[in-house]
Amino acid sequence: MAAVNLGRKPAPAASAPCAPGAVVPGATPAAQAGPAHVTEPVAYDAILLAGFGGPEGQDDVIPFLRNVTSGRGIPDERLEEVAHHYRHFGGTSPINQQNRELKAALEAELAARGIDLPIYWGNRNWHPYVNDALAEANAAGHSKLIAIATSAYSSYSSCRQYREDFADALEDTGLGDEVQIDKVRQFFDHPGFVTPFVEGVRDGLVGLEASVPGLDRTTEVEVLFATHSIPSTDAAKSGPGERGFGEGGAYAAQHRAVAEVVMAKAGAADVPWQLVYQSRSGPPSMPWLEPDINDAIEELPAAGRKAVVIVPLGFVSDHMEVLWDLDNEALETAEQQGLAAVRVPTPGTHPAYVAGLVDLVLERVNGTPVADRPAETELGPWYDVCRPGCCENVRLGFRPALAGIAP
Repeated sequence: MAAVNLGRKPAPAASAPCAPGAVVPGATPAAQAGPAHVTEPVAYDAILLAGFGGPEGQDDVIPFLRNVTSGRGIPDERLEEVAHHYRHFGGTSPINQQNRELKAALEAELAARGIDLPIYWGNRNWHPYVNDALAEANAAGHSKLIAIATSAYSSYSSCRQYREDFADALEDTGLGDEVQIDKVRQFFDHPGFVTPFVEGVRDGLVGLEASVPGLDRTTEVEVLFATHSIPSTDAAKSGPGERGFGEGGAYAAQHRAVAEVVMAKAGAADVPWQLVYQSRSGPPSMPWLEPDINDAIEELPAAGRKAVVIVPLGFVSDHMEVLWDLDNEALETAEQQGLAAVRVPTPGTHPAYVAGLVDLVLERVNGTPVADRPAETELGPWYDVCRPGCCENVRLGFRPALAGIAP
């Protein structure tokens, strides 16, 4: 292993290790043949918690944004236009601390169940990087890892890019012949992820009714389910194309399906709602998923709405895009429109969410049959091994990636 490579973001991998006769690079023997769901038990010896990463001081902001935009040739002066979001909070993104707290909560849940699986945490764009985590795990004698990416849905940036990160880290550390990495399924409709949002919507509606006397939730309230916008071309490539998800691909379909479940379970099936998007960063000439949340809020008064519940359905924790784009911009837009507004919590370290992530790991440890795997929508349970061609980045094409059938 080339230790000099640690402490920085790995370069893109030129290839991914693949066992003779296997179709899934870097996989354990149980997953190498590419079954949609792996029902053979696997004796994993560690967990890899994979995050996005974020700066932890003013001096980190521009280097972090260079990592995020690497390969695009974006000058620092343009990066500074985004940097002010972080600088507003002292140059510190909350995401790393949130992942430290999630790691600690997962470790406590594992210990409570008597499960001996150490957790190694690595990020895509800031310290500690995924290659650092792999080196640490390998030095401790661990070679069969099950990965949890801190993203619930299917798209390039929320699934395949994490799988590319694993390939990048294996090549960077030279551990391709020693370490195998599988990944838990996308958990958008797992009860552990859905439950915090159900509670949030229920509490948010009750709170608005208490603060706005005479409020009619069936005509005067709108629930906006917010998620990160992505290029329409990438959205169309999310999930297996043969399933025919339509406009927005699996990414939009998964969000809509979960939103319907949340509204029903919250006892709010009669409350108007819509799926909206945020955090667009592409050029105006490139179509991205719409409507933008602020545009949607501006249209609510004309529809007779007096209040809005904002649900960060696409996010697992209160990181920068929640704090800035929702708590700052969206709530300000609601105030300007004279709307009472509440933003409900993300899963964070909610006990149901933490327990659900451990359950997802145990699905693979135990080889749980598909019929015994919980899923709140008809779209799931999602695949253990990503299908061929899933979540292509239209701009970059297929780069080496683990935990899925090549490409």
